[in-house]
Amino acid sequence: MFVIGECINGTTPAVKEAIQNKDAEFFRDLTRRQEAAGASAIDVNVGPAVSDRKAGLLWLVEVVRSVTDLPLSIDTAKWDIMKEVVPQVPGEIVINSTKADPELVSDYVGLAVEHNARLIGLTIDADGVPSTTEKRVELGAQIVAMAMEGGLDIDRLYIDTIILPVNVSPKTPLVCLSAISQIRMFSDPSPHMVLGLSNVSQRCNNRGLINSTYLAMAMGHGLDAAIMDPLDTELMNTVITGDLLKEKMIYCDSYLEAARGS
Repeated sequence: MFVIGECINGTTPAVKEAIQNKDAEFFRDLTRRQEAAGASAIDVNVGPAVSDRKAGLLWLVEVVRSVTDLPLSIDTAKWDIMKEVVPQVPGEIVINSTKADPELVSDYVGLAVEHNARLIGLTIDADGVPSTTEKRVELGAQIVAMAMEGGLDIDRLYIDTIILPVNVSPKTPLVCLSAISQIRMFSDPSPHMVLGLSNVSQRCNNRGLINSTYLAMAMGHGLDAAIMDPLDTELMNTVITGDLLKEKMIYCDSYLEAARGS
């Protein structure tokens, strides 16, 4: 499981304050802890913390990169910011993300190819988040086709079928699972599948339980990446155990400790 640590996000009050105060040590510590907990990549999202989001994002990237060699997920919805920031990021990059708009996908695929980056594609179009499995699969297929046409290695493409909070959209969790399964089947080789996991429990009680249960269900349907909190031990236990049961590691009685020590 490719775990993208979600903790550096300017929509979170403590992170927002640290960005505004340029508290570099706060972010160095948060980065180190996410990596130690098993993150495969670190998401970097300045959010609404500062008015100059490009400058804020570049500062965050510099601070985070100073303490980790993990891939950095550059997280902004603004193309004009993404195209300026990505060329200035040293090391491996995840571009997070493009919607399923033909012009946008073309631009983002070109940027990813130029910088040998991974790319997350969202199954969202001009009409917003689809309500059906079929539309999510259609948009996922469009992104895959355009990525292939643009020369992006499919192993570097991640499709996000967009999970919504279960208390707002009760049908979405099952719709997403079905879409994950179908998108994985139609392409050979298939793209990776990713979700912004914590969205499923937004403003719900028992968030940890909902997140870990849904993660296990999604892994069973083919999810192999997630934007999530690696500092949540139970959630990471679910990742490790899921990988065990999918034959990605060999069982031993202390497999949780063994996986963390590897």
